[in-house]
Amino acid sequence: MNAEDLTRTAAALVAPGKGILAADESSGTIEKRFKSIQVASTEEHRRAYRELLFTTEGAAEFISGVILFDETIRQHAAGGAPFPEVLAGQGVIPGIKVDKGTVALAGFPGEKVTEGLDGLRGRLEEYRGLGAGFTKWRAVITIGEGIPTRTCLDANAEALARFAALSQEAELVPIVEPEVLMDGEHTIERCHEVTAATLSTVFAALRAHRVRFDGMLLKPNMVLSGSDCPEQAGVQQVAEATVACLRDTVPVSVPGIVFLSGGQSDEVATAHLNAMNRLGGCPWQLSFSYGRALQAPALKAWKGEESNGPAAQRAFYQRARLNGAARYGRYSEEMEQSA
Repeated sequence: MNAEDLTRTAAALVAPGKGILAADESSGTIEKRFKSIQVASTEEHRRAYRELLFTTEGAAEFISGVILFDETIRQHAAGGAPFPEVLAGQGVIPGIKVDKGTVALAGFPGEKVTEGLDGLRGRLEEYRGLGAGFTKWRAVITIGEGIPTRTCLDANAEALARFAALSQEAELVPIVEPEVLMDGEHTIERCHEVTAATLSTVFAALRAHRVRFDGMLLKPNMVLSGSDCPEQAGVQQVAEATVACLRDTVPVSVPGIVFLSGGQSDEVATAHLNAMNRLGGCPWQLSFSYGRALQAPALKAWKGEESNGPAAQRAFYQRARLNGAARYGRYSEEMEQSA
């Protein structure tokens, strides 16, 4: 394992002013997104849409890496260049989602565990050959009556740690994503409690598996009120609760934290990131790894029509620019109106 390469890549992914585009939607997820704009989810539509995002002029100023799906890392731009090559040519690091999705955790109703460890070593070698520089694995933690259980936290932490160790063995930077879902009526205090327990369990497992903290990134949820909670925490409260939780659980040697947007609107996800960076004094880079919160305006503008490509790219560039500003704590609501 080349430790220097790992730390260099991890640092590049959280370079100041930049973050990660998550374009690794599963077939089912992108089908839902395309349905919202009345576009059939064909392979060519998926390819064309992602090419539009990957070739947006100037976006590389704010986007350091792109997480790809298995189909996408094998696709080519219209000119014939493989997508990883297209990204790398702009100084953007291609990455790959390597988990196989979540399934019910046997014996534990309402809880999930992520599959995909079988054969992972071989897949990582292939992905590295295709041009990937980093990987991602998502675990899902649900808050509800009596859950999450210790068994659920342990099972998901163990899978994340094994994934991360295998990724580093393959000289790929792992992005470890333990997502505490915002679904439910729970308070922000309950989310804080569960997120802290989740992260503590995950880092204990990572340590046990000898994962290098300086050669990985963390992709956590923000500490939020449940989506159905009658009392919704404000932007400043979310920022303070999230940073406090991370300070208690995340080793300072982790180079960066790339938040997931997890159901937040694009504007709210940007505002939360901005407020956290305004707090200052954190030992890690506080960045983003957004999917829908970066893509929603572009998708709406595109509508599956080639002629709408330039408008969609302008919308994507604007969203990337705003999140780049939030990395410095320089975002404001007024910026939403200026193209």
